[in-house]
Order: sequence, then structure tokens, then C-alpha cells
Amino acid sequence: MSFFDKIKSAIFGKAEAAPQTSAPAGTPAPTASPAAPAAPAPTAAAPAPTGNVDVASILDAAVKQNGQKLDWKHSIVDLLKALNLDSSLSARKELAGELGYTGDTSDSATMNIWLHKAVIKKLSENGGKVPADLLD
Repeated sequence: MSFFDKIKSAIFGKAEAAPQTSAPAGTPAPTASPAAPAAPAPTAAAPAPTGNVDVASILDAAVKQNGQKLDWKHSIVDLLKALNLDSSLSARKELAGELGYTGDTSDSATMNIWLHKAVIKKLSENGGKVPADLLD
């Protein structure tokens, strides 16, 4: 699994695990038609749903659960820590290579800024709803 897939899985997996809202009282539960075949169960390798997953609310909740003061909106390290993923320099260099970073990986500050923007953009492209100000 690629490093970005780990990020996506951590975010989109939390969205899938979120409790579904139930139908209003008095609404009959849908029944399966005997003629309709059952839909196959999703597998772990299945891609994340292409709905608008609220990335900000998931990351805000992850930060709160983590208990540390993390600024995921501005820091790739904090974003990774909020998701309980490896935030080491070597992990970030791996992610940078995967996402096509062509700059100097020894300049970690510049790489981190680029990485944060690239990850946020890629989450958006993969069905994540992110704050507009982070997509600049």
C-alpha cells in the first residue's frame, strides 16, 4: 500500500465507520426484492467511496482524540500525527517521491509545505471535501 493510500484509508475509513443516520420514525425499512441479487460486500482493497467525505471534520476529530495540540491545516507532520501515521523525515521523503516532488528533499521545510498542499489537493481529487482556503 502506498503512503498516500494509508492517509486516504485513515481518513476515508473513518468516514465509512461513522454511524449512518436512520430513517425518520414511521418510515418503513427498505426490503430486498427476491428477484434482485445481493450486492457484493466491499473488500479491504476496494477504493474509497467517491462521495464528499468531510476531511476537515474527520481530521478535527482525530486531533481531539489524539490529545496533542496539532495544526493539521498547516503542517503535514501534524496531519500525519493526527492519523497515527509515521511522520518521520524518511516517511515524508517517501511520500514526496510518491507524489512527484522534484525539489531538494534535504530542504525539509520547503518539502513539507509542498507535501501538505499536495496531500490536501489529492484528498480533494479522491472524493474528500476540504476547506477552500486549503486548496490555494
